[in-house]
Amino acid sequence: MKNTITYKSFIGSLQFSQSDKTFFGKIEGINHLVTFEGKKVDDLIKAFHEAVDDYLDICKLKKKEPNKSFKGSFNVRVAPEIHAKAYHSAKSLNLSLNQFVRKSIEKSLSEGLGK
Repeated sequence: MKNTITYKSFIGSLQFSQSDKTFFGKIEGINHLVTFEGKKVDDLIKAFHEAVDDYLDICKLKKKEPNKSFKGSFNVRVAPEIHAKAYHSAKSLNLSLNQFVRKSIEKSLSEGLGK
């Protein structure tokens, strides 16, 4: 089961509140908290589209970049066994661990695994 939806290249996370009997979510990958909700799936999708459109209008009005900026570095936590295997694989290819991980991510994305 996929817990996200997309619209205009924005991703919305999805959750369900059993006590409220309501679907809700937020726009991911932005610098602000923008939420949406709906009692039915169609209402949720409509609310997500409206939230994205409203957010884009506000960003345009305030001349702000709508997408979160990424600095290009992040920490990855893996099991020690995976860390060791990645290190040894990198060394056997005469790569740094950083180069190995970067190439692995690029390969996964080019093969469509990141979609």
